[in-house]
Amino acid sequence: MTRLSTELGSFSRRLYAFLLLAVALTGCASPQPQSKHFFLAEEELETHGRKTWFDRLFEGDPGGVSFVVAADYQERPPRKIAVLPFVDEGKGSYLVDRVPLKSHNAEEQSRWSWSHTNRVRRALAGDLATREFVVVSLLRVDAALADHGIIDGDKLNAVPPEELGRWLDVDTVVYGELISYEAYYGFLVSSWKVSARARMVSTKDGHEIFSCTDSRYSSSVNPAIFPIDMVINSGLSLAHLRDIEVARAEDEVGREIALSLPRAKRNIAEFRIGGKERTQGLDSSSGAAPSQESVP
Repeated sequence: MTRLSTELGSFSRRLYAFLLLAVALTGCASPQPQSKHFFLAEEELETHGRKTWFDRLFEGDPGGVSFVVAADYQERPPRKIAVLPFVDEGKGSYLVDRVPLKSHNAEEQSRWSWSHTNRVRRALAGDLATREFVVVSLLRVDAALADHGIIDGDKLNAVPPEELGRWLDVDTVVYGELISYEAYYGFLVSSWKVSARARMVSTKDGHEIFSCTDSRYSSSVNPAIFPIDMVINSGLSLAHLRDIEVARAEDEVGREIALSLPRAKRNIAEFRIGGKERTQGLDSSSGAAPSQESVP
């Protein structure tokens, strides 16, 4: 009996060792994860970053966007774009409940006006640059305009689009206007408001390709019932009027205007020509069909 027990124990140990080895070998033989491919179809390409009705309800944003697209947009889409300096329709001041936060002299107002408009302009140019267009550097645009003595909105508007196209070597220019740059404060509610208007014009014939007006609110609502809560939440609402919050409103204006511009299918098709053979090789090796949305 002792010998039988010894043999059974030895067999059990060998079986246990064999099972451990089998598990180890199975783990070593498991397939390695494959590298993720580039240039595939993007999900939610048309909707990501665009505010929905739920976003407006949840964040208390009464703003909106309206735009007009030329009927022949898809036949003659913009390709190379210059975003011109925006014109400020205000006075270059932060307004709180329509009252200037502080008074500025003429030089300070000019600097703040340029600062406000250029922030929205950069936001729009940055979002357009992620699309199927070539966007000229803003520094290059400003240098070319300054070389020709264009130092304000009146002089800029006096130059025909065709002439601007020759100066900047582009087929499309974007005119922009900052409509409002204001803050609102009502104890338990506060909000930044940024509104802008943009127009795309062909430099070949002055044809208006696209126009858009957008208003964005970055809001904070802090309801309260008891007096002490009202005092605390009033302070929280006031703290919402920070510079980072107005920057978010500026970014949303630029993004909404850029997203309102339809995808230029003709540009996408032309961009694909150079890389189609390379992506086809990738798709055939992975067993996937060639992507139809390879350009963002």
